[in-house]
Amino acid sequence: MVGGAFGIAHLDKAVALSVDGRTESVHVMGSTVADLLSKKGISIGAHDTVVPAADQPLDDGETVVVRYGRKLTVTLDGRTRDYWTTATSVSDALAQVGLRADSAALLSVSRDQPLGRSGLAMSIASAHTVTLVVDGKKVARTTTVTTVGQLLALMGVRLRGSDQVRPAASTLLTNGLAVTVSRVVGRSATSVEQVGFTTERRNDASLTVGTTRITSAGSVGERTTTWQETWVDGKLAKRVQVRSAVTRAPQTQVVAVGTRPVPVVAAPPRVAVPPRVAVSPRVVAPSAPAPTPPASPVSTAGLNLANAAMWDRIANCESTGNWHINSGNGYYGGLQFATASWLANGGGAFAPRADLASREQQITVANHYFATAGLGPWGCAGAA
Repeated sequence: MVGGAFGIAHLDKAVALSVDGRTESVHVMGSTVADLLSKKGISIGAHDTVVPAADQPLDDGETVVVRYGRKLTVTLDGRTRDYWTTATSVSDALAQVGLRADSAALLSVSRDQPLGRSGLAMSIASAHTVTLVVDGKKVARTTTVTTVGQLLALMGVRLRGSDQVRPAASTLLTNGLAVTVSRVVGRSATSVEQVGFTTERRNDASLTVGTTRITSAGSVGERTTTWQETWVDGKLAKRVQVRSAVTRAPQTQVVAVGTRPVPVVAAPPRVAVPPRVAVSPRVVAPSAPAPTPPASPVSTAGLNLANAAMWDRIANCESTGNWHINSGNGYYGGLQFATASWLANGGGAFAPRADLASREQQITVANHYFATAGLGPWGCAGAA
């Protein structure tokens, strides 16, 4: 009987049992921690902790600590992850799993909220300082929103049409991130450019060889081109041609080219020279040199050489620049004056016909004619 009583007393243990921080005294008949847990109906899962371990001996007066595992689902700045913790409050759980949410961070639950055995899902938005560039302005902002899109909504930025956001609206914010909004506008534009005319040369038997005359003045045409332009923040970024067409056709210039041979002017007849008469040396006296006829003076009085370069260009077209041409066509000189026009505009003061006057005199008469009639009388007015 004494031995049996000793054995019973040896198996009866008085221990302290702490479950998630709640402690009670328990008498248990057993030799291991597992015997204690079995008596209290406590099942241990993969994420629960028991100290000492369930297979360890149970001593009288010992304290057994049981902490149940809790699933903590945390979405931190848009990224979600599961944690297991034995903490019983949110703040202790965050510290246990190594999530240091500073005081500026935004939590979806209170830090002091208890954490039950069923676990908890929560979110944490860290405070980030980011830079936003939009409409020519640069703004720095500290915020706890999660994505670029949320930042734009917070800042009241509205995207229109083809506006571009870099990085994309779904991008998670990080500290120091730079966000740029580019305003994109599409426009249609047109441009007009000249189309040059061609020149057609036609033989004309009424003009002498070496002379030309414009019989139909040419004119330039127009080509209209339509473009599709892309403007980014007020600057042209891309230009694509949509269509291009000649909207006004050029007119061909027609030039008459002389083919009539130049008349041959007969040379003046030779004057017979009387034979010399032999004179005896004794009576021959040195004869005085024959007087040299004085040169005809050239007067520059009354000359008007304005527009000289223009008249040279017209002369190159009218007479290939031959200021003394007389081709027998009724027009004379570099600028092809009719005799009536020459005399009517003061040419008689210089010569009876234009081809007998100098270039400077012909230009003087042309300037007088030009002052009253413009370039209309000249077929090569287009050369001016």
